[in-house]
Amino acid sequence: MTTPACIADFVAAAGRDLAHPEAGEIADADLAKAMTAAVRLYAARVEARDRFPAPLEAGEVTATDVAITASEMIRAVDMNLFDLSMWHGRPRNQG
Repeated sequence: MTTPACIADFVAAAGRDLAHPEAGEIADADLAKAMTAAVRLYAARVEARDRFPAPLEAGEVTATDVAITASEMIRAVDMNLFDLSMWHGRPRNQG
């Protein structure tokens, strides 16, 4: 399967932004739109397929990257760590 051009373009723009994250070409609002769409699509696929594909490319993000992003996502939907621990502890199909 080939990568759609829009994904390749976004990944390239994100790579350029990583060199200058304080003033990148992707606006904060556009990044939020892309992340929102990606999170919704990932969750819908997990629910529909009853399996958990890799949500990230291995070795491409750090634990700090994940902690910062996950913390802000948890705040954005007004969850707390107790709620998250209940979801984390639920059984999952390894399919």
